[in-house]
Amino acid sequence: MKENIMHSLKIVGLGPGDAGLITMASIVVMKRATCLLLRTAVHPTVSYLKEKGIVFEALDRFYEDGRSFEEVYDTMTDYVMERLKEDDVVFAVPGSPAVAEHTVTELVEKCKAAGVPYEVLPGMSFLESLYTKAGLDPVNGMLVLDSFDLSRISVLPAVTVVITQVYNDRVASDVKLALTEQYGDEYEALVVHHISLPDERIEKIRLFELDRLHYVDHLTSLVLPPRKEEDKADKLPFDIGPLVDVVARLRGEGGCSWDKSQTHKSLRRYLIEEVYEALDAIDANDTDGICEEFGDILYQVVIHAKIAEEEGLFSAQDVVDHVTSKMIKRHPHVFSKKSLEKSDSSVINWDRLKQDEGRQQHKHLLDGVAKGMPSLLQSFKLQDKAGRKGFEWPTVDGVWKKLEEELQEFKEAVVEGQFDHMEEEAGDVLFVAVNLLRYYNIEPECALHRANTKFRRRFAHVEDRVKDSGRQWSDFSLDELDAFWNEAKADETSSNQDHGGR
Repeated sequence: MKENIMHSLKIVGLGPGDAGLITMASIVVMKRATCLLLRTAVHPTVSYLKEKGIVFEALDRFYEDGRSFEEVYDTMTDYVMERLKEDDVVFAVPGSPAVAEHTVTELVEKCKAAGVPYEVLPGMSFLESLYTKAGLDPVNGMLVLDSFDLSRISVLPAVTVVITQVYNDRVASDVKLALTEQYGDEYEALVVHHISLPDERIEKIRLFELDRLHYVDHLTSLVLPPRKEEDKADKLPFDIGPLVDVVARLRGEGGCSWDKSQTHKSLRRYLIEEVYEALDAIDANDTDGICEEFGDILYQVVIHAKIAEEEGLFSAQDVVDHVTSKMIKRHPHVFSKKSLEKSDSSVINWDRLKQDEGRQQHKHLLDGVAKGMPSLLQSFKLQDKAGRKGFEWPTVDGVWKKLEEELQEFKEAVVEGQFDHMEEEAGDVLFVAVNLLRYYNIEPECALHRANTKFRRRFAHVEDRVKDSGRQWSDFSLDELDAFWNEAKADETSSNQDHGGR
């Protein structure tokens, strides 16, 4: 392609809608063009081009054939590149070529790849008029989004948000649904319609009214003002920013002495406790509890990040950036355009991707298993990783024999009576027992958790029976207490049968 294309491309903007706002440089370029292509003829300034006798070709037909905007822009820009083989091309887009123009971005990339000379001329977008009409100053922060790509508003920004191309009732409804979850139905916004045109309209609405306007078109935008300080805590959803600010305040001058004194090591046990409390809430199906405990875990993440930031190591933003990048890299079948073209039979090897990421970090395979995790889980992961390399018995029979062998060695150590040897052999028994569970795809932590829960429940029944009797624990024989235990066991069996359990 680089050898065949010898011509150049100029990209100009048609302004926000009033012909008087098209730059003189753009008008001169369009008048001199031997090949002028318009992304769309659906724009008020096109009538001006016709009045001036400027000949052009509109590319609206690509919108009729494309199944998605991505496909439309791809085929449209391919067509522009083909025309460049024959002549110099001027490509004109609504507004400014530098603002919210996907075709311009694609064309620039394709020109760079093909070695085609190109120039993007400065132009006036609707934003300049919006700044004046709506009294906005971009210095205070602004986020400009396309109506069909609101992914970056998944957390509520503390700046003005401008959403472009709310071009019909259906899109208005989709935008409303996406925004009300973050801002609420009653949040006030500005609808900006045909700005700088004779029928200009700027209307203040509440979000729930957005799809009731019926006058929206391709020159309609929505402006969401930044949330007010008093709205942050009570009326609107949090993003992570306020929590980061709270932690900074707690550890800053005039903050909390306890928070200020914490280190990574001193907080370690609290992080572990919060995780286990979250697991308890999950097991209890306690929705409110799960939400609360996840918040406590998030606080732990943020305060650890703040400590690291104070030491010049990393920040909360680095944490978010790292995990986001990692998830994208580990899911190429979702985020890679190339892999989307492959068949559904393509299977992504998660462990291989993790290994590739950690190749520079770990000298040995098992170095990737955290030494600080619970020993039962650590044992499972160590043996699982080794097993994936072929270091395991071919059948489970070998594990059963090994367990019997370790039990016998533990018995011999008990007879010997040396504690260190007993502890070592006991560890070997547990280690092999974990491996046995692995062969049956049983998570040892989950299995032991169920056993612990069952023991708590049954012992609570025994305790209640003792209390109800009015006697002391010492008054009961082990056989009597065991009978209470069996009562609890029988009640569980009966309950399981009533609910179809086994």
